[in-house]
This record gives sequence, structure tokens and C-alpha cells, in this order.
Amino acid sequence: MMPAARESLLDAAYAALARRPWSAVRMVDVAAAAGVSRQTLYNEFGSKEGLARALVRREADGYLVGVDRALTAHGDARERLTATAEWTTASARENALVRAMLTGCWSERLPSPTLTAVPSSSAVPAQRRADGPLPTPGDFVALVRDRAVLVLAGPGVHKSDVPDLARSCELAVRLALSCVAAPPGEGGVAELVRSALHRQYA
Repeated sequence: MMPAARESLLDAAYAALARRPWSAVRMVDVAAAAGVSRQTLYNEFGSKEGLARALVRREADGYLVGVDRALTAHGDARERLTATAEWTTASARENALVRAMLTGCWSERLPSPTLTAVPSSSAVPAQRRADGPLPTPGDFVALVRDRAVLVLAGPGVHKSDVPDLARSCELAVRLALSCVAAPPGEGGVAELVRSALHRQYA
């Protein structure tokens, strides 16, 4: 199956999930919305659980792509980490699956795939990847921190400064996650992260 067709099936599943709880989403409706047969849907994802895992994996990947964009798009390290924190809270606000992955709080409306790897007999490489382990909230903290360190520890950063940088990156991510769980007041996540990192970069 073409990647574009797989994407349109995942789009259809995501749209269905926005309208009704995952337990009420029917494979036949997802297939019809994407313009393919139900058999094609099963061939691609194996089962409804396989579809859920693929959907969660795609949303996780999309979130991390945005993290990479935030880390490379702005001025100094503090601004890049602030942008990453803002992207994290915005993604969680707009995407219930991202919010669930980042917080570990899966509402009854959402699919709740097991985060550990599941046996996969899929011939589809993308599905074999989706059947692998899915990231936990702790994994996301580490993934974002490590990506940030990689980008921000450029040629000008001394090796001895990397542990401090890693702590700053982790602090920014954890502040963002706390703002997902308990939205901040005026000034939002950006002000919190800037002031928390002020001493580091002052």
C-alpha cells in the first residue's frame, strides 16, 4: 500500500476519533471515509488495536518533528527551549493523543494501546514500527531533552557545560509538561521557561 493511502486511513481514524469515543469507531467507517475496502484496512494495520498503535505512533512522530522545528528555528538556546515548551503545550491542547502520551492520562474516549512492544507479523514496515514500543511520558522527556542537547551543544559549547545544558533542557520540558497538566495563568509557559532559564543564560 502507498504511504499516502496509509496516511489517509490514519487521517480518517483521527477524524472519527474527534467525533466519537474510540470504542464506537468502526473499522468499516474508517475504511469508507478513506475510500478503501475494510479488507485493505485490515491488510495494512492487522486489527483495530494495530490501527490505534499506528495512529499513536504517527501523532508521537508529528510532535517530535515539531520539537525539531522549534529547536532549529529560533535565536539563542533559551529562546529555542522556550519555543519547544510552547510547541509542547500547544500540541497537547490541540491533540488529545499527544496530551495522553505526554501525561500518561488516557481518557475513556481514546484508544489505550499497550506501550510495550506487541508481537508483529505485519509485512508492512511502518506497521512493524508501530507494533514496537510506544513512548511513555518519561521517554518523551528524555527524547526531547536529548534532541535539544544535540542541537544546542554546538561547536561553541565546552564538553564540561553539557550536563548543565542537559539539565536546562530537561527543566524546560518538565515545565511544559506541568503546564499541560495545569495550564498556567498570564504569560503562559513562555514566561515560566524564560524565568527558569534566566540564571542559566544570564
